[in-house]
Amino acid sequence: MSRIGRKPIPIPKGVTTQLDGTRITVKGPKGEISRLIHAELAVAVEGETIVVRRPSDETRHKALHGLTRTLVANMVDGVTKGFAKALEIQGVGYKAEPKPFGVQLVVGFSHPVPYHAPQGIKISVDNNVVVKIEGVDKELVGQVAAEIRAIRPPEPYKGKGIRYAGEQVRRKAGKTAQAAK
Repeated sequence: MSRIGRKPIPIPKGVTTQLDGTRITVKGPKGEISRLIHAELAVAVEGETIVVRRPSDETRHKALHGLTRTLVANMVDGVTKGFAKALEIQGVGYKAEPKPFGVQLVVGFSHPVPYHAPQGIKISVDNNVVVKIEGVDKELVGQVAAEIRAIRPPEPYKGKGIRYAGEQVRRKAGKTAQAAK
């Protein structure tokens, strides 16, 4: 049996869950999130916990078992604590400006680049160089962070660009190091 899949998911106070066939909806203090569960797996609310069960010991069912349990646990964590990612902008003149639609980035292009935040995502900017992305859906927070980083990923020569907070960028030697041989 899947070690992750067999763990029951505790339901904290203030969180309600609703099962409707293959759809599970979780409501909490931070918001509400809903997801379709694979039809072959059974999800049940037993007392103050959510339990995920699989029909057989096939490899496919074992993989889905652990995945589904983790996805439902992330839903419960999201509506109680929420998820956040931080991005750092490095480079002379590079900055981010908060806008009502999301964020506008000035990252070395001839024009500012607007990023429209999807529903349920809050984007804030600290000191014009730290962009914080917050929301209840872990997948969506990570996806938004990846899309913003993809606008100007860090380059290996000077390290300019948008990177995750704490990300180490491997630096390369420039042309002058080649000529010195």
